[in-house]
Amino acid sequence: MITTKQQISICVINGYPKESRDNFDLSGVGHPHNFFIDFLNRYVPSVRVTLCFAADSGDILPDNHSIEHFDGIIWTGSDLTIFHLDDERVTKQIAFAKAVYEYGIPSYGSCWGIQMAAVAAGGEVEKNPRGREWSIGRDIHLTEEGKRSQLLTGKPDVFNGFEMHLDEVTKIPEGGTILAYNQHCKVQALEVHHKKGTFWAAQYHPEYNLLEMAKLIAARSTPLISEGFFTQTQEVQRYADDMIALHNDITNRQLRKKLHIGDDITDRQIREQELRNWIDHLVIPNL
Repeated sequence: MITTKQQISICVINGYPKESRDNFDLSGVGHPHNFFIDFLNRYVPSVRVTLCFAADSGDILPDNHSIEHFDGIIWTGSDLTIFHLDDERVTKQIAFAKAVYEYGIPSYGSCWGIQMAAVAAGGEVEKNPRGREWSIGRDIHLTEEGKRSQLLTGKPDVFNGFEMHLDEVTKIPEGGTILAYNQHCKVQALEVHHKKGTFWAAQYHPEYNLLEMAKLIAARSTPLISEGFFTQTQEVQRYADDMIALHNDITNRQLRKKLHIGDDITDRQIREQELRNWIDHLVIPNL
């Protein structure tokens, strides 16, 4: 927990369109902005959070707010496709991220966030030819730069992380450094220095836990079946139920073995390390 008494102002950007957020509600799936807000409230008691829905019509920031008034920007995931540049819901978010770089406000992002970090600085994202990476991203390796990076200070050299994505960063922008990778995705963590700003990001999701990933998997049963990961809805639900059972009893050795899940997934201290590092090493020094 951060002990500074200075109030820290964080803008949390939810990149999902309203239709997708409504579907989350109908399916009982948690909203990713709430996972970040929960972390912030636990770790930064003095935090003031402004929540924005960037894919909705109108300005991203509410009235009487401007980028320079924030100490940090956090990007959630999204089910939009960032290289669909004919989609105004996408282009307005890219324009906002470019403006954040111009102002020099520290940024963090998961999934959609790492793609935003790259594209807004001149990088590229494409559909991953290896298909969807879902549930647990396995054997994420730190690069040599990643081992020295403050974003990943305290992470194991090889670890697993929550994942749900179809696209990947394929061109690193000038000022960008790959910090982690695995066999499925060549860019699992990225640091970008562009204009006045620094953006730390991960393709995986430190903000999720077993319960919330299980609910997301159950809600995504149709694409998971059509893509060949399961044959029927009941199989998806059984997998999700196992994750929920392990969430409720993380000492269950049988389930940990069955799901191939270790402390890097179940232990919040390990799983959320990137978020604490972002606050400690990027946000606070820039106050």
